[in-house]
Amino acid sequence: MERRLAAVLIADVVGYSRLSQIDEEGTRARFQADLTEIFEPKIAEHHGRLVKTMGDGLLVEFHSVVDALRCAVEVQREKAKRNAAAPPGERLDFRIGVNLGDLIVEGHDIQGDGVNIADRIQALAEPGGIAISGTSYDQVKSKLAVGYVSLGEQNVKNIAEPIRIYRVILDPAAAGKTVGARRNLRRWRVPAIAAIIILLLAGAVLWWQPGIFFQPATLVERFAYPLPDKPSVAVLPFINVSGDTEHDHLAEGLTDDLITELSKVSGLFVIARHSVFAIRDTAGKIQDVAAELGVHYVLEGTLQRADSRLRINVKLIDALTGLSLWAERYDRQYADLFAVQDDVIGKIISALEVKLSEGERDQLARIPTDNLEAYDYYLRAEQEGFYYSDVETYRRTLSYYQKALDLDPSFANAHAGIARVAVDVWRNDYNYLWSAAVARKIAYDAAGQALKLDPNNARAHTVLALLQLVDGREMEARDSANRAVAAQPNDAEIVGNLALILAQTGSRVQAIAEMEKALRLDPTPPPSLQLLAGIVFYTARDAERAIPLMETARDALPKAEPAREYLAAAYVDRGDQTLASRETGKLLELFPDSNLTYYGYLYDYWREDDLRHHLTGLRTAGMPEWPFGFEGNPADQIGEAELSTMVNDKTWTGKHKNGTEFIQYFDKAGNTAYRSANTNITGLIEVRGNRLCERFGGYFLDRMVCGYVYRNTPEQRDAKYVHVTPRALMYFSIAP
Repeated sequence: MERRLAAVLIADVVGYSRLSQIDEEGTRARFQADLTEIFEPKIAEHHGRLVKTMGDGLLVEFHSVVDALRCAVEVQREKAKRNAAAPPGERLDFRIGVNLGDLIVEGHDIQGDGVNIADRIQALAEPGGIAISGTSYDQVKSKLAVGYVSLGEQNVKNIAEPIRIYRVILDPAAAGKTVGARRNLRRWRVPAIAAIIILLLAGAVLWWQPGIFFQPATLVERFAYPLPDKPSVAVLPFINVSGDTEHDHLAEGLTDDLITELSKVSGLFVIARHSVFAIRDTAGKIQDVAAELGVHYVLEGTLQRADSRLRINVKLIDALTGLSLWAERYDRQYADLFAVQDDVIGKIISALEVKLSEGERDQLARIPTDNLEAYDYYLRAEQEGFYYSDVETYRRTLSYYQKALDLDPSFANAHAGIARVAVDVWRNDYNYLWSAAVARKIAYDAAGQALKLDPNNARAHTVLALLQLVDGREMEARDSANRAVAAQPNDAEIVGNLALILAQTGSRVQAIAEMEKALRLDPTPPPSLQLLAGIVFYTARDAERAIPLMETARDALPKAEPAREYLAAAYVDRGDQTLASRETGKLLELFPDSNLTYYGYLYDYWREDDLRHHLTGLRTAGMPEWPFGFEGNPADQIGEAELSTMVNDKTWTGKHKNGTEFIQYFDKAGNTAYRSANTNITGLIEVRGNRLCERFGGYFLDRMVCGYVYRNTPEQRDAKYVHVTPRALMYFSIAP
């Protein structure tokens, strides 16, 4: 027996029997005319299905209660116009009832309480009017230009529980208003003594059981966020019921993929992965989860794998009513996994009546890879995480992506995953996995390959946008970031990166709006997104909103340099010098070579006013100009002529401040070679006045970086000179 949740509309002619006794044929003809000229066109226009006519009535099914009520409103308004022009004896008035409920499907017919309740509600409508159930009202109350009168809970024939009922006010002036029903006051009059007794009894009950009169707020009133103006969905983590934790990543991967695919649909609002996984252990009901995340619909399911077989149970629930919109059980071969995903996504889109663009259809039709083993490695990589991870996590992530590509070199998502890790290493100038030059090239190459295989790959477009931003190509960066959001409009991280690019290219108001959207998509954001949001708000000059986000990110990522750097400057913006100095002290404790000159070079692609604002804040917070707080005596600084001699066919040998030994050779043509225990690189040098400027391919984002040379103080007597750069403090002597 098939069951489904649907909206039911029942219409019935007022006084049909009386009218038929006066003019049977004419009454029937007018009913048929209303059916063919008004009802059937409106039903078709609003995607309904005329199930059957019942003498002088109609039974209609809709997927959407909004469509059902809109159809009812338009029918009654059109009937009012026609009746106004018709003689009194030739007018037909309809009562219409609308209910959202569970149906039993028998062929083309529908039955069950959902239909019965609609019929009872119809009888309570005024002639020419509409009545709806409480479940319908909860869905439509703010979506149509009509008002409502609450009739409270009504006992109706053959229905065990009272039904909340509302009459619809068609007058546009009442739009958006809900009022209590007018009562006949004489009907409720009681003698004064009786009234006193009732009040006393009510007071006793209230004292004994106060909860009887103070019911909890409705679900919508408990929502942490307003419902979006489009169907909103949270995909809860699928539960692995295989009895083997080895398949946990498969259940998580199925969850991720459904979120990712649904995120490509612009007509949906989809909660991000981190927020749904953050509440996986919540013991509350579906309604509690929906209220916490601020969504109308929740998808939940289980997964069981046994050898080559895969069993998946899926259910889409309307959280406002607690009823199931759609449920399905799949018992397939593991090789059919993508077909199951496609079917689930298609059923969700159909159930919520979302219209897809041609591009969205093409994207959803793409199969990520034909190789399920490659897909398995990709899922493992995705579960590892990305931003500000430890070295071993990064290495595992990359190894899984690479294994996926070894099995399927045309796997676009795996290329994009490598690009994402690489751009993070490069733009933060990390050197523990690759040199900056290597990371930059890997990021560009991997993103380019992903886009060659899948021109709409959102992650690859985002990586490209970040590379273009740091390369100073603002318009290209904005275009790539917008392409990424167009391809995956519900991905919080992608929207957040668009916000960052907007903030750093001068569009502060728009950046804030996009960042707010990202945080709504991921209401329980991971530390990396909180830090990104904090940076965006700080760049947009909103320190009050930036600081709480960055404080939370700092506490979760205590060794993340950007968290402490931006937080120190934000404290200055707020006027809190004590906290700013404390944060700078902790930053220098963790990264003693941090300095203003370094940040000036690192962010030289920023707009001038943003860079000046940031460096001023850091300087006020106590950040030194040079590494390790070095302050050279101007009298000891080497001048241009002597400096030129020192880098003309000369070799320097010495130690870094941290004790690392190095040797650096300069030829006569401006080339240099540097070697230490961990590094062997070549580059170019220039003498610019008293400054020695160097460029090592790929290091320091390919910038020409300038520093100074000083005669050494007694600090290290075995070295004659000190070379200070934004990245290092080196003590050296010139080899004979």
